[in-house]
Amino acid sequence: MTDNYRFISSDGHLEVLPERWSPRMPAKHRDRAPRTVQLTDGGEGLLIEGVPVRQLALPDLRAGLDPEKWQPIGLRTDAVAGTGPPEQRIREQDEEGMAAEVLFPNMLAGPVFWRNIADDAAYCSVVRAYNDWLAEEYCAVDRDRLIGLGVIPWTNACDAVAELEHCERLGLKGVVLGIFPGGKRHPSSEDDRFWAAALEMGMPLTVHVGLNSDIRYGGGGARARQPEFLYPNRDPELMTKIGRGLVGWLAAHGLPQAMGIAQLVAGGAFDRFPDLRVFFAETRLGWVPFWLENADVQYERHLPYSRRLLGFEPLARPTFSEYVREHIYFSVQNERIAVELRAHIGVDRIMFATDFPHIECEWPHSKKFIDDIYHDVADEERRRMLGGNVVEFFGLQGATYASEFM
Repeated sequence: MTDNYRFISSDGHLEVLPERWSPRMPAKHRDRAPRTVQLTDGGEGLLIEGVPVRQLALPDLRAGLDPEKWQPIGLRTDAVAGTGPPEQRIREQDEEGMAAEVLFPNMLAGPVFWRNIADDAAYCSVVRAYNDWLAEEYCAVDRDRLIGLGVIPWTNACDAVAELEHCERLGLKGVVLGIFPGGKRHPSSEDDRFWAAALEMGMPLTVHVGLNSDIRYGGGGARARQPEFLYPNRDPELMTKIGRGLVGWLAAHGLPQAMGIAQLVAGGAFDRFPDLRVFFAETRLGWVPFWLENADVQYERHLPYSRRLLGFEPLARPTFSEYVREHIYFSVQNERIAVELRAHIGVDRIMFATDFPHIECEWPHSKKFIDDIYHDVADEERRRMLGGNVVEFFGLQGATYASEFM
């Protein structure tokens, strides 16, 4: 690789004020758009239908700031890296020696916050305005290096497929799901229409941290009261007696994002769609080998009575972990233990990430950590984790830097 381009980040964030894209909303919905408000401590926050976000999730922004002076109050987007126009973002990539960056939306002040809009049509217009702005204004500055992910609405399968098709027309290189595409907390038959459409158009699918994001961050409304899985026999009295179902046991020894992965596998998505692949970003990685080992044990122990009492049909493959290793991609940041354990997950399923401009990133010093953590990793493995897997997963073979990672 050249000195200029050392890696690709599979997980960065666009921390942008909504006024940059909300003018694209239809006039009839524009008054329901999120808007920036000034806080009493001098910082910025957001307001949407009377629901405030304390600081635009800015406490997570610390890229390049002196840790001895930084504090999580009074922050403004014009004072931190990673929040400016696309030309600035490319300069920030250059400063790190980054070839390209997969760009997720703001988490707490993005899709999770937008779902506070009660009217589905107004909410979907927010999603559409953001995706249009992302593709036509932001990523258009350099589509090889600014790999923005379209947002899929959290309403129902019809809306999800419609926005998926729109993202394809826009030329976006991937989309991000926050809940199951059928709009539920659990997998459902409505999801299959979305999985089939994504595979037909070759659209890469991602999840940031986990599915059920609105529930994870304290929202979700009626969805938060939905079960985590619909077993064929879901008699309420029986479920109360059993307590934790099979899916709960599969996720029990993992971090919170293990639940979404367990739901996908147990719901049979990968049996029905063997070519389906999903990238779970910002999951961390060191915990995954331990989780998979335990999940296989839990599957074996809890399957017999789950089949007998709950009507759960066994998966086509004998072990749970086989599905995860083949169908799920993970991101890794500056985690030495994760790199040491890479063989237990599979190098082809690991993508390096910076999480720029959030507090966990090392910008502009990522290269120092890469050289330290990856110094004894074989060249081919290093190449795949630091860029090759991103190129392959998101179909970036035509990008100007792709030959360095292929």
